[in-house]
Amino acid sequence: MLLQPRGAADTAIEFGMKLTYFAFVIDYLSRLSLARPRGRWFVRHLFDLAIVALPFLRPLRLLSLAVVVKVLQRAVGQSIRGRVIVYTACGATVIIYAAALAILEVERGNPDAKIANFGDAVWWAITTVTTVGYGEFFPVTFQGRMVAVALMIGGISLVGVVTATLASWIIQRVAEEDTASQAATVAHVEQLRAEVRQLREALEGGGTLDRSTPMP
Repeated sequence: MLLQPRGAADTAIEFGMKLTYFAFVIDYLSRLSLARPRGRWFVRHLFDLAIVALPFLRPLRLLSLAVVVKVLQRAVGQSIRGRVIVYTACGATVIIYAAALAILEVERGNPDAKIANFGDAVWWAITTVTTVGYGEFFPVTFQGRMVAVALMIGGISLVGVVTATLASWIIQRVAEEDTASQAATVAHVEQLRAEVRQLREALEGGGTLDRSTPMP
């Protein structure tokens, strides 16, 4: 049996899922009604139509996460870094969930199994994908170890993506600050050149320096 929320938690989660779904349906219908030409827009957005139809395709209920991905993707706009973060977070969620189901399926029939319920499976998947590995839960079957190997590879890949995204953000911030500093330096140098030019003209013409240019 999988761990299922009960009571108020179950109601809140179900309400949130339905609210998100109906918001996406309204958004899809609104964009379809405003699109010109409508037929071409419909053909180019078949993925959106599939998401709208998902509640009627019960075997594909797990793919309803695509609704959340679509909403988050629209929230981050055209930012490549934002999209990478969204895809990484959603990918990590799917990997953890799938690995937890797989490890529970292959382990719970073994009398020496350390992973006996869905909660233990999720905890094991999280500690494995993050490369922490506390060690209190581990697979004892060959199939379980193969699942662990696949999850470790996925975890290393996810850590690499997160690290690369963070590094690119830091590099961009440093580059922006460096550009601003260079612009200020260039402006100051141009001001000094203007003042030197005025001094040279004043000395050559025997005139006086124009005091309207502020001194640094």
